[in-house]
Amino acid sequence: MSLSNSEDSVEQSFISHLIELRNRLLKIVMFVLALFIGLASYANEIYGFLAGPLLKHMPKNSTMIAIDVASPFFTPFKLALVVAIFISVPFILYQFWAFVAPGLYKRERRMILPLLVASTFLFYLGVAFAYYLVFPLIFGFLTTTAPQGVAVMTDISKYLDFVLALFFAFGTCFEVPIFTIVLVLTGLTTPNDLAEKRPYVIVGAFVVAMFLTPPDAISQTLLAVPMWMLFEMGLLFSRMLVRNVDEADDYKLDAIEKLDE
Repeated sequence: MSLSNSEDSVEQSFISHLIELRNRLLKIVMFVLALFIGLASYANEIYGFLAGPLLKHMPKNSTMIAIDVASPFFTPFKLALVVAIFISVPFILYQFWAFVAPGLYKRERRMILPLLVASTFLFYLGVAFAYYLVFPLIFGFLTTTAPQGVAVMTDISKYLDFVLALFFAFGTCFEVPIFTIVLVLTGLTTPNDLAEKRPYVIVGAFVVAMFLTPPDAISQTLLAVPMWMLFEMGLLFSRMLVRNVDEADDYKLDAIEKLDE
């Protein structure tokens, strides 16, 4: 009888978790939808802002074009939806945090919440870095390399796909400190091991920058150096976290020894 009651309680708990997950997903969808509806009327203005770095460097009397029949209508709305999701990231992460937090230990909650906040901030920082610093360099370079007799007239849909891919790439690259800290916290490596691999990290940063930026030393350096600095930042914070954990463990051991005496 007790076994049956235990199985019923486990089943009810599982169902309640599914219901909570559904409710939080619905909140996320409704929040994103509400933002999208609010941004839809400004879709063309948002696209104009996004296209600014390219338009500033395009040749005189050159404009962007729309190859597909429906792309002038759908492309700005696609961008508005992406922007709505982008703005909703803190709300989405909060819903995720509220769902998993009750099942975490107090120490885990203290570590995960700052990592979520920091990763969100760093992703936004990477996107801003790409738009305000890297895009002018990329488009300034690309628009001047067209062969003679070739008019630079970029399709609006292909441009959107290109910049969204770069946003994701730079946002992910700026997560280097979070990746470093997580590797240390999970025990996969130590700060000293990472410090010994610093030369490989620097070379890897320049290799990644080589694939993400035009083939000139300035733009590659503008991505590689921040990635290196972010790695050093993650290494510094991981050392601090390890030191704090060790001090806490030593304090607990001292307390246990005193109780035994």
